[in-house]
Amino acid sequence: MLTLHATAADGSAVLVEGERVKALGPYEELAAAHPQARVRNWPGILTPGLLNPYGPEILEGTYHPDPREADQYGTAPIGGERAREIFRADPSRLGASARRGVQRLFAHGTVALAGELRAKPVLEVAQRSGLVFAARPDGLPGPVSLSPKPLVLLPGLAVGGPARFAVFDVADRADLVRRGASTCVATVIGGRLVYRGR
Repeated sequence: MLTLHATAADGSAVLVEGERVKALGPYEELAAAHPQARVRNWPGILTPGLLNPYGPEILEGTYHPDPREADQYGTAPIGGERAREIFRADPSRLGASARRGVQRLFAHGTVALAGELRAKPVLEVAQRSGLVFAARPDGLPGPVSLSPKPLVLLPGLAVGGPARFAVFDVADRADLVRRGASTCVATVIGGRLVYRGR
């Protein structure tokens, strides 16, 4: 099935077929050439997606509470010694926490991770999610964050390349840098919509 992802800020679009990018260009041209494509209209801009350099810190060193645990742990990610205590008390929580952590990464336009994942349940979750693994930058940008500063954008999309990208509700890339990755409204990996903002 063909899916045409169109953005409001600049009128650009990406045509996806299966797991690959079939075409790139202005929305009007692609829509006219492929009238059978399902259309997804998004606010803002479409980018190749983000690399988060803090894979181990976010997925192995942070506990992402289940919403059903809100009374006990709250809803925000828990790091440091408290996270280690939770995982020591019940090691089976690591995989479930990593699944929720991956969803948080998707909600911030992350399509690639850096850093070596050592815990088998976490590595399996990350691999199944479709996240790409990349080399860790020499100098990390700052504190561990779902929206690190500076943001690390992946190389541009290419026809025939993987359909892996994110959409941010911002005016342009400078606005994305200013406002951060929490402006993400959609993340696509392997042609699948893995995150859609409300």
